[in-house]
Amino acid sequence: MRDLLRESRRPHRVREHPYAPWFAVGAVCIGAFMGQLDASIVTLAFPAMEREFGASLAAVQWVSLGYLLVLVALLAGAGRLADVAGRKLVYLYGFVVFTVASAACGLAPSLAVLVACRLVQAAGAAMLQANSVALVVSSVPRARMRAGLGMQAAAQALGLALGPALGGVLVATAGWRWVFWINVPVGCAAVVAGRYLLPRTRQRGRGGRFDWQGLILLAASTSALLLAASVISGLELPSWSVPVLLAVAAGAAIGFWRWEARAPSALIDTALLRDRVVAAGLAGALGGYLVLFGPLVSIPQVLVAGGTGELVAGLVLTALPGGFAASALIGDRLLPRAWGDRRRCVVGAVAAAAGCALLAADPAAEGWAVAGLALTGAGLGLFVPANNTVVMAAVPERVSATVGGMVNMARGIGTALGIAAVTLALHLAGGSHAAGAHAAPAVLAAVALLAALTASGRVVRPGAGPYPGRS
Repeated sequence: MRDLLRESRRPHRVREHPYAPWFAVGAVCIGAFMGQLDASIVTLAFPAMEREFGASLAAVQWVSLGYLLVLVALLAGAGRLADVAGRKLVYLYGFVVFTVASAACGLAPSLAVLVACRLVQAAGAAMLQANSVALVVSSVPRARMRAGLGMQAAAQALGLALGPALGGVLVATAGWRWVFWINVPVGCAAVVAGRYLLPRTRQRGRGGRFDWQGLILLAASTSALLLAASVISGLELPSWSVPVLLAVAAGAAIGFWRWEARAPSALIDTALLRDRVVAAGLAGALGGYLVLFGPLVSIPQVLVAGGTGELVAGLVLTALPGGFAASALIGDRLLPRAWGDRRRCVVGAVAAAAGCALLAADPAAEGWAVAGLALTGAGLGLFVPANNTVVMAAVPERVSATVGGMVNMARGIGTALGIAAVTLALHLAGGSHAAGAHAAPAVLAAVALLAALTASGRVVRPGAGPYPGRS
């Protein structure tokens, strides 16, 4: 039992290998790829689930919505646990939980059981995602942190790009259950790779009683906010529920802040959120994923309404994650080495805004759509790794998983808000695809410019906030 609760050492040959840091990054990339693949593949199985379970689309949507609610709610708590117990340990157990739950999802005899299994799967995903950024940061030399985070971001984009195509093939040939079973062999391989390739935790956070009150308040705030965004996006709940949910989210957030300021063993040190570097970085993470996921909702509707076939629309859409992945991998080499992370953030955000402006010009034209999506993705591929580097360089390693969980929590909220913002823009256009097609990208361009403005005003240096850099 003691061995099951202790991080294993890497083999000496692996530990001393000159590429050991990149072996670790590769192991983390498996989880990054798998998480985004799962997020983008499941929605393709909704029609098949409706037929098999005799359920409505509104009921089947909880397969994804329940997963997102639990994932975002648990990210900060999973990060806090990992900082104390060991990041490698929590990461590997996260893979075990995710893989077992995936197998159970494929065997689910009813929709209720499937949703319950998805909630367990989301808990495993939270253990993975809370640690992915922290493991990259603790594995690579500081000078190569941005390159390592770029590889991780590219793996996420690749999973996002392949999800729809792979999901369509699996559902059409093997059945919807294979959408979940495909995670099983990948998860088993990832557990083995992680055990032998990931380093043990060097610096750990302070222990103490786990802050359950803080976790409950944070979960209530994020869940209410995501539910409100989902109602705006089309979730079948009464319209009056939106202001009620927003009020609950605000009240729980205020209660969380007050509790954390005096909690004996706080889930999140409020000094982190008062640090302008960390706060701006979290806002950037939210804005970046808002801009990333907005076009994934709006562009297919616009193209299909304009007469483009669904297959062609899907291929056009891959320009966004494709541009993201390519830029995250090679952007670091193309830009001048003298450029710091702040400048890279600004350039990436401005490029993403320009891409959204292209989409607003003539989104129904396939050529304009490809160009706009590719430029938006390329800009975000520069912005996201640089923004993550800014955040993680500003905090010590002992809280890196907690902060990494906060970054991914901001991404999850940004994803939901991106979908909601585009849906609201289309709705305010009165159902006119022509008006909505121009309004939605314009909203996203404004968010990207706001991210650029936020990045340009940062002061990024070790010790800028209450933490002494990464010492």
